[in-house]
Amino acid sequence: MSGAPDENPAGNNQRVLLDCCGGLNNVDYSKMDLTPMEGLLKHIDFGDASFCIAVIAIIFNPFFWNVVARWEHRTRTLSRLFGGPYLACYCLGFIIILLNVYRSHSMTVAMKAQARWEVMDRTDVFYAGVALMVLGTVLVVGSFLALGFVGTFLGDYFGILMDEKVTGFPFNIIENPMYWGSTANYLGLALIGASPVGLVLTAIVAVSYKVAIRFEGPFTEQIYQERSQRRKLE
Repeated sequence: MSGAPDENPAGNNQRVLLDCCGGLNNVDYSKMDLTPMEGLLKHIDFGDASFCIAVIAIIFNPFFWNVVARWEHRTRTLSRLFGGPYLACYCLGFIIILLNVYRSHSMTVAMKAQARWEVMDRTDVFYAGVALMVLGTVLVVGSFLALGFVGTFLGDYFGILMDEKVTGFPFNIIENPMYWGSTANYLGLALIGASPVGLVLTAIVAVSYKVAIRFEGPFTEQIYQERSQRRKLE
């Protein structure tokens, strides 16, 4: 191919580096059209109290349930306190639900407190938001039905392990459907409300979930690997 290194040892050994469009160093960023981003940001008051509360709620939720669940896995304190792992898991699940309800409330308050963006205030954007909320709801509900209450709310950390990995809908079309379904719901809500701050808050939700997945995934795999090793020794 043209531009590929010559791999013939008898020929020229000099590598020809592909440099499409002169490389990123030659891009004139001053000529980029940042008008849409400027229009978005000018409608957002990052110092608004409701925005700050919403951001704290978004970041706190996955941090809380990961810390508490790992602590329970290590010490079994909640299981002893509630007389068994199932009741302890139900109680933590109930707390997580309340925290998520408050997160949704705080995001709604922040969206209503700040300006709408006329660029988003269109019929097609509205219906795109509705479609995202329908999709998100299907993913969240489908995930809950597939996992059950205990599987959804970190039952693995309480020692309540599933017999096998769930591979049915919606896990057969997307990983972590509960998280991404929830993110789709918030994005849909932001589009329906023509809310620039809603877009920013949704991005923060996505990032917080992405970080949570990086911690939860390997740890959950470790839990099941430990069970497999115990079974081999029995």
